[in-house]
Amino acid sequence: MVTTVRRTVLPGGLRVVTEAMPGVRSASIGVWVGVGSRDESPTMSGASHFLEHLLFRGTPTRSALDISVSLDEVGGEFNAFTAKEYTCFHARVLDVDLPLAVDVLGDMITSSTITPADVESEREVILDEIAMHDDDPEDVVTNLFSELSWRSSSLGRPIAGTATTIAALTRAQIARFYRTAYRPENMVVAVAGNVEHAAVVRQVRKAFSRSGFLTDVANRPAPSRRAARFRKVAPGQAHIERPFEQVNVLVGVNGLARADDRRYALGVLNAAVGGGPSSRLFQEVRERRGLAYSVYSFAQHYTDAGAFCVGAGCLPGKLEDVLKVVREELQLVARDGISEEELARGKGQLRGGLVLGLEDSASRMSRIAKAELLYDELPSIDEIIGRVDAVTLDDVHTLARNLFRQPETLAVVGPAV
Repeated sequence: MVTTVRRTVLPGGLRVVTEAMPGVRSASIGVWVGVGSRDESPTMSGASHFLEHLLFRGTPTRSALDISVSLDEVGGEFNAFTAKEYTCFHARVLDVDLPLAVDVLGDMITSSTITPADVESEREVILDEIAMHDDDPEDVVTNLFSELSWRSSSLGRPIAGTATTIAALTRAQIARFYRTAYRPENMVVAVAGNVEHAAVVRQVRKAFSRSGFLTDVANRPAPSRRAARFRKVAPGQAHIERPFEQVNVLVGVNGLARADDRRYALGVLNAAVGGGPSSRLFQEVRERRGLAYSVYSFAQHYTDAGAFCVGAGCLPGKLEDVLKVVREELQLVARDGISEEELARGKGQLRGGLVLGLEDSASRMSRIAKAELLYDELPSIDEIIGRVDAVTLDDVHTLARNLFRQPETLAVVGPAV
């Protein structure tokens, strides 16, 4: 499939990027805002996620029901999510319905009313959501690991905030946060599918011109700047006792920032360590020893920080054995590296995951949006595959030595062991 990526900057700094995908009949749009939970002060913890909910509640011209019905009646998919460094509102529709999706999203982003009644109603929904996550052991252990790793940093706080911070947030605080963070120069509108760039730009310009959004630059605060210095994971350990049947554990070490060139070598290393059924940890912990049903590894990447983690869920009596095997395998890779077969298999996983993951308009939209918002480049698929293929055994071994000989951070959630 031959695709074309184009970019236009509208007045106020709003960036519009598109990728034309001839032959498909869908279009995906995302409005990506460069603000997330790590951009909040301690008293504002959870404000980004709270605001994400509130923007669905209505504008001067659309009620919450109008917003839902408008895309439901054309069979569209419509949602949003908040991360630590950005927030995204996205929709996927038939190509002929893209103007509607652009208009609805533009209305929500620029003209949300954020009424006191909506704030109170949504506050209860979010408190229920926090309680739901608090009943999920994987969510609890992930939040505990973040808190241990990043300590007093905003990276260590849960994206949804806590019951205490959500209960304390006022309508005035959230509205001020909305005006400060949701600025055109801090946003990217990304569209992929059967689209024409000039038409998308016209639609976005019209939809985002409400309330003087693109031209009202008076009294806008300067964009916040995240730390340029690399932030390291803090070693330590903690155990939250919960009456779960299993113990869930995350053990991690300092990793790589998002733009680190070694991330391709890390992808290969992750595949070998715990990235699938053929990985060392899956084979050793689950298949050979039967110590756990679930065992895996993954990398976290942020602008100025990163972590490499191994997760597992097991019966309480098997925890010590699981940790012993995990540590032994990591130290073995740090000492000896991986094999040629593992190198080839890891590269194959990365290539296949990359190409197969870009088969639809939604994934293409996400890719070009992140390139614009988070990176300084948009390499072609062939260029990325070339970087993966260039990874050597020495690259992986050097990285494994650097990562796996660092002090660890250990988070455990479940019954006392």
